[in-house]
Amino acid sequence: MFHKILFLLTCAFFTVTLHAQKTLPNVSLKNIDGETVEISDFGKDGKITILSFWATWCSPCKKELNNIAEMYEDWQTDYDVELVAISVDDQRNASKIKPYVNGQAWEYTVLLDVNEDLKRALNFQTVPYTLVLNQKGEIVYEHTGYVEGDEYELEDILKELSE
Repeated sequence: MFHKILFLLTCAFFTVTLHAQKTLPNVSLKNIDGETVEISDFGKDGKITILSFWATWCSPCKKELNNIAEMYEDWQTDYDVELVAISVDDQRNASKIKPYVNGQAWEYTVLLDVNEDLKRALNFQTVPYTLVLNQKGEIVYEHTGYVEGDEYELEDILKELSE
């Protein structure tokens, strides 16, 4: 009897955990201009949303975002997508973010997760880390790391979601 109850409680826990991970948590972050943004608001406007976690010290992160930048305008037109680049640089490195972003001329919304509140809430360990939200704001794809060409796999996901 005890094992059945333990099994049911375990199943209930995992069901709640999986359900909780389908949408973004309620976490407030600052953008590069210092304005507060509620992360759970993304994905509520009917657009496909990409959340790309990165850091100024992460070469693969910067390579990924630069490669996506070359395709981003077409993605916006073809798939009605928005990309949000979320830096996990700590407070010591936060002053490097805005000059770097401006130097790259990224057209992305850039947010700062200097205390790693969102990173902890989403429970991932390393960057680059990418999430895709469908038009309902549900997390439908996640990917860790970057290898040259991963942006084409990401575009395939966008195509599927926009059909």
